[in-house]
Amino acid sequence: MKMQTVLVTDDDQYVRYLVKELLMREGFKVIEASNGKEALDLLEIHSCVLAVVDIMMPYMDGYTLTEEIRKSYDIPVVLLTAKSQIEDKEKGYLSGTDDYLVKPFEPKELLFRVNALLRRYGRLTESNIKIGSMLINKKSYEVEWNGKTYILPLKEFELLSYLASRPNHVFSRGQLIEQVWGMDYEGDERTVDVHIKRLRERFSEAANDFAIKTIRGIGYSLEVQK
Repeated sequence: MKMQTVLVTDDDQYVRYLVKELLMREGFKVIEASNGKEALDLLEIHSCVLAVVDIMMPYMDGYTLTEEIRKSYDIPVVLLTAKSQIEDKEKGYLSGTDDYLVKPFEPKELLFRVNALLRRYGRLTESNIKIGSMLINKKSYEVEWNGKTYILPLKEFELLSYLASRPNHVFSRGQLIEQVWGMDYEGDERTVDVHIKRLRERFSEAANDFAIKTIRGIGYSLEVQK
């Protein structure tokens, strides 16, 4: 699966580092710019699915950069700012931003917003995922394996595709709940265990391709067989 690229623009090197590490752990490729001009130059040569933009920057502020991105690119923009006044938020939305996050922010909140925007723009369903001989079609919500086509219940499909999009990455039950069931889910985290059990039963003969491993005390990981 081709990694999706996110542009992070902030004149604060420390903020860029934190955002980059956070997004890379989620499986994104990240390119960095320290100002608006650099950002526009990078967008000309890299295909990005989203831009994270700071407001207070030299040469070109985040409002202006957002306006420039809007003129040429159909990608979501998240503005980062230390300003929380309603007037500043209004100016941000008028410039064309899709979302607005006030510093300091919780890392998970940025991830929630990034993934929500990518879903809204349809960017999380562009690619198929290939794991060994299994093909997960994120457009038709079908799984092709062993000469058969499987149409899974929605949450099983979303759980399988999320694990498969980040193979060998360990996820806690809480992380899987947030990504698959959403932040507003009020049920028991053990529902993850139930869905994992069903996936293992469905694909019990797929051991040559992958295995969903239980990581004791943490959660689960989809491990690709070499």
